[in-house]
Formats: sequence, structure tokens, C-alpha cells
Amino acid sequence: MNPSPSLKWAAAFGATGIAIGALGAHALKGVLSPEHLNSVETAVRYQLFHALVLLVLGLSQQAVQFKRSLQLFQYGTLMFSGSIYLLILFKYFDLPSLVLVPITPLGGLLLIMAWLSLGLTKWTAQKG
Repeated sequence: MNPSPSLKWAAAFGATGIAIGALGAHALKGVLSPEHLNSVETAVRYQLFHALVLLVLGLSQQAVQFKRSLQLFQYGTLMFSGSIYLLILFKYFDLPSLVLVPITPLGGLLLIMAWLSLGLTKWTAQKG
């Protein structure tokens, strides 16, 4: 895999994570409940952390080996953090959000799989 897509995802996740984090810390403080603000903070934390992972892996000389892990990190972060943002938005506007509920844990599962895939990739590369 060309590392370029991973770097683009890292940049997009980093930029939007900072923007949403700032929005949550300042503009939404008086608007959202403490529980909802906590959810936004969790989503931002996971998003920024995985943006860094994508950046490091994308810059790696061995980025091609990590193709599956990179894809799992991208989609997992998008589903996990993105669904939390959408759930908060839907609750704020009092819209039905039942369809979004299973997306967050699926995103979390993809992130777990990404970490396991990363470990297995390195482990199998060292054995071979």
C-alpha cells in the first residue's frame, strides 16, 4: 500500500480532532451535558491517538506490510469517533439515533483488530 493514503487520513483525523476538541472545550461547554461532553472528549482522544498511529505507520519504511492494519485503523477510527459525534448531534437535535448505536462498538472492534493485526504483522515478519 502506498503510504500516502494513510498520511492523508492521519492529517484529516488530526485536523478534525483538534477542531472538534476545541469546539467541545469552548463552544459546546454550556450547550451539552457533562455526559455528552465526556463522550466528545473520548471520541476526540481516540481520533487523535489513532491519527498519530496512522502517521507513524504511514511514514514507516515498512508501510506496505501494514496495509490491513492501516485500513482497520482508518475505518475503526471513522466508525468509533464518527458515530459518537453523530450520536451527540442526533441527541442534541432530538433525532432518532437507534441505527447509530451499534456502529460505535463495531468501530471499537475494528480498532482492536487493527492493533492485533499490527502485532501479528510484526511477529510473523520477524519469524519469517
